[in-house]
Amino acid sequence: MADSSRLEMGLRQKLSTALILPILVFSLSCSRGENRRAQAEASAKPSQPLPVRVVAANQRELRRMVESVGTLFAYEEVVVSSEVEGKASEVLVDVGDRVSQGQVLVRISPTELQLASEQQKAALEQIRARLGLTDGETTLKDLREAAGVKKAAADLSDTQQKYQRAQELLEQGLVPRQSYEEAESRHKSAQANYDLALQEVRNLVAALNQVRATSELAEKKLRDTQILAPIGGYIKQRSVSAGQFLRVQTPVLTLVRVDPLRARVTIPEKMAGWIPIGQAISLSVEAYPDRKFTGKISRMNPSVDAQTRSFEAEALVENSDGLLKPGFFVRASIPSNRAEHIVSLPEKALSYAYGVYTLFAVKDNRLVQREVKIGDRLGEEVEILAGLSEGDHVAVPVNPSQPLYDGALVEIAPQENSQQDPGKAAAKPPTEGRTPGPAKGKS
Repeated sequence: MADSSRLEMGLRQKLSTALILPILVFSLSCSRGENRRAQAEASAKPSQPLPVRVVAANQRELRRMVESVGTLFAYEEVVVSSEVEGKASEVLVDVGDRVSQGQVLVRISPTELQLASEQQKAALEQIRARLGLTDGETTLKDLREAAGVKKAAADLSDTQQKYQRAQELLEQGLVPRQSYEEAESRHKSAQANYDLALQEVRNLVAALNQVRATSELAEKKLRDTQILAPIGGYIKQRSVSAGQFLRVQTPVLTLVRVDPLRARVTIPEKMAGWIPIGQAISLSVEAYPDRKFTGKISRMNPSVDAQTRSFEAEALVENSDGLLKPGFFVRASIPSNRAEHIVSLPEKALSYAYGVYTLFAVKDNRLVQREVKIGDRLGEEVEILAGLSEGDHVAVPVNPSQPLYDGALVEIAPQENSQQDPGKAAAKPPTEGRTPGPAKGKS
């Protein structure tokens, strides 16, 4: 047992030695390589001071620009449907056609509806004739003017006179009671006929109104055999062909009004107070990359989406030339009413590598490398969010091919004529800056 233990320990020591030796060799070789690279870099660094120009970090007042994306929508979109049943005899427009309000789009065969309209007209004329109406009269102003009522009134008047005469003669004893009672009976019968005539005229007037309404409905249905454009715009979709039988409410065409257009863009909730109603907006689309379109904010959604923490704003965009189309993806720039004091630098003073922005500050004629966070790009300058303070001096290489490095001794070169004096830069008027949501480089 002791011999086997010694043998096992010996094997473990040999195995450990075999594993450790390659690691030591690899570490020594890496260390030697790093030393050689450091020596090469040190020998490559110039012994003379590097010529640089110095710019000061400026503080300026910035009016934020809200950058957003969205989609264009038609100002109005209407699905045109058939209001009557029938066979489509003509389809006069197609997709892409521009139409004006009231223009005929589709015609439906009117044969059956024409016959129904004529039938109602005949029934109407029949009732008018029974009422004794002339062509210029629409209804009776006085029911007693009807022919039947006039005849019944005449009969009533005659029997009433005979009844009164018989009553006088009966009181004088000149006629028997039987004659008086016959006159009285004829008078009551005439009164009943008069009342009946009045009621018949009232019924005819009611029937006249009913048939007139039915006739007008038949006329409307006949007119509806021509489907008209309810708005001016363009044909977006066609769903009917000539010869197709249409039911009531069958969609036939879709119309869109594209001047103006609605641009709906999303705004981060933190910018809710930055943009007022009526604010101007600038839009760009991929179809026309070199052209800007303008509009005004017309309304804002009163609620914020809990998922995206943003809300929707809508702008009306003029489109009289028809270049923009519903469904276009748009990029929007909206000047806000928010002004801030920021620190900015020329963009050429920054370096970018591996996702990090750095610059070289000048302190005691030596370079000190700093990591910074940037915000909006303001033309040739960049907003500095962190890593730099107002008044700090930053180096810009005179020769772009000669890199700067941390700790280098520098020589301040004269300023270029185009380089503005740092003191004057602070007196610039407020600048508009973009605020993408969220801004690039902001945390």
